[in-house]
Amino acid sequence: MAVAADTRLSSARDPKTDPKSVQVNLTSGAGMDIAWKDGHQSHYSFVWLRDACPCALCDEERSQSGRRIGESPKAKSKPGELPMFKAAARPTEATPVGRYAISFKWNDGHQHGIYSWEFLRKECPCAECAKKDSAADES
Repeated sequence: MAVAADTRLSSARDPKTDPKSVQVNLTSGAGMDIAWKDGHQSHYSFVWLRDACPCALCDEERSQSGRRIGESPKAKSKPGELPMFKAAARPTEATPVGRYAISFKWNDGHQHGIYSWEFLRKECPCAECAKKDSAADES
């Protein structure tokens, strides 16, 4: 499913946070690919997107547990207990939110996160961005 990136008013937008194209691969389950207007390419797996959900509930859970954005929660099982099967996170639906974001309905019933283009670019999980983030952390 392609989500059209609106090009109107693009002169007022930052090309780093303005997508040129957005491809949500619902059928294949391959995740979401964004080509940004500044030439950067980002790939987000659906598992990463679900674990990075920016809604208030997920943000609070992450801050209480110490998890980073996109990091999977630790399984809560008692010693000697077999872990429960959990289906991989996959959206059942993807919907554009105005000209600034995208939202997903997930197979676990969650649907409250609004993923702004600014948030997705800031949290881009690619190796190039991770390298920039680690260099910024060291300074």
